[in-house]
Amino acid sequence: MKTTGIIRRIDDLGRIVIPKELRRNLRIKNGDTLEVFVDVESIILKKYSPMESIEDLASKYVDSFNQVIKHNIVICDKDKVIAASGSLKKNYLGKNISEFTSRSIERRDSFVERQKKSFTFVEDINDFGYYSFSSIINNGDTLGAVIIISVDRPITETEEKLAPILSNLLSNKFIDS
Repeated sequence: MKTTGIIRRIDDLGRIVIPKELRRNLRIKNGDTLEVFVDVESIILKKYSPMESIEDLASKYVDSFNQVIKHNIVICDKDKVIAASGSLKKNYLGKNISEFTSRSIERRDSFVERQKKSFTFVEDINDFGYYSFSSIINNGDTLGAVIIISVDRPITETEEKLAPILSNLLSNKFIDS
């Protein structure tokens, strides 16, 4: 465990303040949920992502869809890519999402780019191609996004509809949980 040198008092209600610089570095925003773990005499706070609970399922979905449409498919939570398939998999999997992707998720966006253009879905990686984007929403909460990316040929009308379909399939997994 890495020490920060930051010391905080607990108030009368049992609360502590997580310093702004730590929240910024760990991408913790107002309203985010933290999971609490106990390890011997330590309390560990981890940013909670409901999408992590379906990471294996998301990987199976992207692999299956990729076999049919032969495009890159990316599924992310509100912080990072949790599943990917296709030629971009090793560049995207586990990477933090970009500000553009984060804002699109928070706005509950669903859109298609039919003209070949530059895009940055993950931090520090700029690609060029076509894409279909659909936010994953469950009970009014944004959870992440499904992005279908083609770097070589336009996405057909049928293929672009697969992002919202996959988004709905993933969202419905939380109804049964």
